[in-house]
Amino acid sequence: MNPTIKEIAKRANVSIATVSRALNDLSNVKNDTKVLIKKIAEELNYNPNIAARNLVSKKTQIIGFVLPEIEGEFYTEVIKGIDKVAYGSGYHMIVASSHSERSIVETLTNFMKRNFVDGVIVMIPAVNQQVKELIEGSRVPVVIINAKNEIDNVDTVSIDNYQGAYSITNYLIKNSGYKKIAIIKGPAQNNDALERFEGYLSALTDNNIEVNDNWIIEGDFTMKGGELACSRLLTLSDRPDAIFACNDIMAIGCYKVINNLGLNIPDDIGVAGFDHINLSEFILPHLTTVHVPKEELGTEAGKLLIDRIEKGDTKEITHLKISTGIVFGNSSKN
Repeated sequence: MNPTIKEIAKRANVSIATVSRALNDLSNVKNDTKVLIKKIAEELNYNPNIAARNLVSKKTQIIGFVLPEIEGEFYTEVIKGIDKVAYGSGYHMIVASSHSERSIVETLTNFMKRNFVDGVIVMIPAVNQQVKELIEGSRVPVVIINAKNEIDNVDTVSIDNYQGAYSITNYLIKNSGYKKIAIIKGPAQNNDALERFEGYLSALTDNNIEVNDNWIIEGDFTMKGGELACSRLLTLSDRPDAIFACNDIMAIGCYKVINNLGLNIPDDIGVAGFDHINLSEFILPHLTTVHVPKEELGTEAGKLLIDRIEKGDTKEITHLKISTGIVFGNSSKN
């Protein structure tokens, strides 16, 4: 049989309440007594009844993370950041994808309505009305990872997509000397993609470069989408001299098309991406791209959620933006 808290109390010659306070690191127990109790607990190989303790505290010590996809390096790094914070704070994490048959509403409902978790982090490309109502009516704390603050009373954390897109477009113009810069956008309903497009447009405007609608192609953040968009751009009679793909996977799709056409990167056409995934370091030439601190994105979201769980409504709502940087590869002229 597993040893009980009563046995520890007997050996330490203290009350059961004192043992409970000591094992929970409460301050109203003398340090010597706390050390003794923990030593006895270790000798007895005592494991607390987590389920019983959670029933008393009405907490599960579990947080949920809902994201669009589980596959892909970007999401893996975000998960790593959340998990580090959760583990360090005594929480476990359950990850669920809203991809395929499950809608995000269904996934969120499963977390929120059944007391599975103490809080939820939601990473979604856009917040529709149904999701907004569900989150606003949630009894558990929620943190949203999204580019747009669409719910005022919920903590959010996001990448500064506008700043990243503006910076790399400006770099292509001023440092690489490109004047005819095309863009392969992300999905139309994706807030990250919309911010990146706005940053691109602002950089062109600030450098007195006229926007060419023929060089604006909608993509879907997939490699195949990058291939198809790049093929359209390179068959134009007036084709661009550089392509800014709004994520690295689409930029890699561009590499395939450009190489198949026998063109040289960056002499014939420059390419830039966004995200700085590991693969961008292994393709040749190395990709010029926007560095996104993906693990930090998860870390900050995790911190916001744990803080909200512990402090409740006493903590002010936070809307956090994380800055980006440029990785200077060889896919653009130096």
